[in-house]
Amino acid sequence: MWYFRCIVAICFGLALGAGCGHKTLSAKKTLSHGSFVNSVAWRSDGRTIASGAYDGTVKLWDVVSGQVTATPTGHAQPVSCVAFSPDGKMLASSSVDHTIKFWNIATGRNTATITVSGHVGPRIDVAFSPDGRTLVSGGSNNAIKLWDIASGKSIATLEGHIKPVVAVAFSPDGRTLASGSFDNTIKLWDVATRTNTATLNAHTGGVLSIAYSPDGKTLASGGWDHTIKFWDVSSGRNTDILNGHGDDAYSLAYSPDGEILASAGTIFVRLWNVATGKNTAVLDGHAGPVSSVAFAPNGKTLASGSTDMTIKLWDMTSDK
Repeated sequence: MWYFRCIVAICFGLALGAGCGHKTLSAKKTLSHGSFVNSVAWRSDGRTIASGAYDGTVKLWDVVSGQVTATPTGHAQPVSCVAFSPDGKMLASSSVDHTIKFWNIATGRNTATITVSGHVGPRIDVAFSPDGRTLVSGGSNNAIKLWDIASGKSIATLEGHIKPVVAVAFSPDGRTLASGSFDNTIKLWDVATRTNTATLNAHTGGVLSIAYSPDGKTLASGGWDHTIKFWDVSSGRNTDILNGHGDDAYSLAYSPDGEILASAGTIFVRLWNVATGKNTAVLDGHAGPVSSVAFAPNGKTLASGSTDMTIKLWDMTSDK
C-alpha cells in the first residue's frame, strides 16, 4: 500500500509541478541518509540539522560540510520525529518502538528514554515547549501527553480527540498547545490549566500537520483533503484556504519572518506567500514524496526530508 501511494504521489506531483506561473528552484546541497527520511529539524546554531529515518537511525549533519557529525543509536524501529530543545543542547527522537529518547548533543549520549506504551502506530509527533522544560507527544491512543524534561515523567494527559493525534505544536509564547488529529479536528489547549479551549473543524479528512506563525496569531494546518488552511487563533476563524498543494499535506513550516509557508507531501516542496496565499515557488529535486520541511533559524535555508532517502537544502534567498 505504501509503495502504491508513493507511485500515485509521484505521478500526481509531476502533473502539478512546473509550468504553473511560479518559479522552480533547485537544491543547493543533497545529503544521503540511506533510508526513508521521516523528519528533519534545525538546531538553534543554524549549522546543524537532525534527521530521523525509517531504519530507526538518527543522524546529525554539519550543513556547511554536508558531513554526518554523529549517529545516535538505540531505536529498534522507525524514527517518526526529531526535535531540538530551544537551547540546542538536547535532541528528542520518537519512534514506533514506543519510546522517546533524549540525546546530549555535546556527547552524543542517550541521557533518558521514555516509554510511551499508549503512543503506538506509524507516527508519534513531539515538540519542545519554548522554555525547554516540557515535551509534548501525540499518538494513536487519541491522547496528548506532557512530559517533564528534568524527571522524564508524564505530568499531564490531555484527552478529547476520538482518533489518533499526529501533529502537536506549542504556541511561540508557550501558553497554548495545538493538536491535529485523524478525527479532522484541531484542538487548542491552555497549557496552564490543561483544558481544551477551542475545537476547530479543520478538514474533511484527517489533519496531518500544523504550524504556528512566528507571532502566534495564526495557525496553519494541512490535511488529507489536499488543502492547507489558515486559522485566526484568537477567534478560531478560518481566514484562508490554499487549494494548490496537490496531495496530502504531511508537513508545514513558517519562515522565521512569517512571510513564507513551506508545504510538503508530493515530490515537490511548495512555497506560499502568506499575505497573498499565492504559490510563489516549487522546489523540484526529490524523487519520492517529501515527509518533512524545516527552515533554518535565519530563514536563508530550507531543509526537506524525503522517502527518496535524502535531505535537500534549498537557498531561500533566491526566492526573495
